[in-house]
Amino acid sequence: MSLVSFEKAAELLLSMNNIIILCHANPDGDTLGSGFALCRALKALGKRARVDCSCEIPRKFSYLTDCVFNESFEAENFVAVDVADIKLLGDEYAKKYENKIKLNIDHHGSNTMFAENTLLDSSAAAACEVVYELLAHLGVEANKAIADCIYTGISTDTGCFRFTNTTAKTHIIASKVMEKGADIEKINRLMFETKSREYMRLEKLALDTLKMYFDGRCAVLTIMQDMYEKSGAKESDTDAICAIPRQIEGVQIGASIKQKAENRFKVSLRTHAPYDAAKICAAMGGGGHPRAAGCEIFGSLDDVLDELLKNIEASLED
Repeated sequence: MSLVSFEKAAELLLSMNNIIILCHANPDGDTLGSGFALCRALKALGKRARVDCSCEIPRKFSYLTDCVFNESFEAENFVAVDVADIKLLGDEYAKKYENKIKLNIDHHGSNTMFAENTLLDSSAAAACEVVYELLAHLGVEANKAIADCIYTGISTDTGCFRFTNTTAKTHIIASKVMEKGADIEKINRLMFETKSREYMRLEKLALDTLKMYFDGRCAVLTIMQDMYEKSGAKESDTDAICAIPRQIEGVQIGASIKQKAENRFKVSLRTHAPYDAAKICAAMGGGGHPRAAGCEIFGSLDDVLDELLKNIEASLED
């Protein structure tokens, strides 16, 4: 298990064929943008490659997958993108691909180094920044399709360039893919301005659960499994909901608790400085970034809420 340079990562990829590119479960714009950008680059080099994910890809990302020929072949090599821990592939895929991933391309400082080789830049705002830089080492110039992929990952992981992880380099890469034809109007509209009717019904149900704690410095909302049936929404529609609690005036730490199964919950945490979401989630077996992180907690909803609030309170008192 070793960290590798861009040159070494490119050398590894150039030596591979029949490549499966793995995205994390509950895929977001960065893991999908990274995966499809890399897939298109590898295909441009004459290699057989396809993207795989344990979860359904949300329909709003269909423009990334359009015209990608998902050819069938016997996989020989496995690459992960935007995956900090093999557990994030999902239970089934984590077991299936354990000790099989030859290269992981990531930007999380909490990366567990589960792959044989890891290309890691924790200063990057998004894994798509790392993939973009890797393209030059592969000898591939971004076309419009790749530009769309890269812009998607960068814009979504920075909250359309609003989050504190945004750097000057982030804007430079965004400008370069804009020059290559990235359709920023379409992408920004789909990612930040378009909500389905099903999502709106789900958001209303979730908002009804919103509760405030610690003199209004923390807000928590809950999404239970029956809400998907009531609203017609899918779990993949919940990404935007996770940001809502932190948007409330005075809230420093916002959390969403999503029921995955009976006695199994996923917690998504969003914070304002100086509170470290990754540190809070690490205490509960998770990880992520300083302003956005997550973890899984097992038990009843009351148990999960107690555990979450205990760790948030400890952070607020630091």
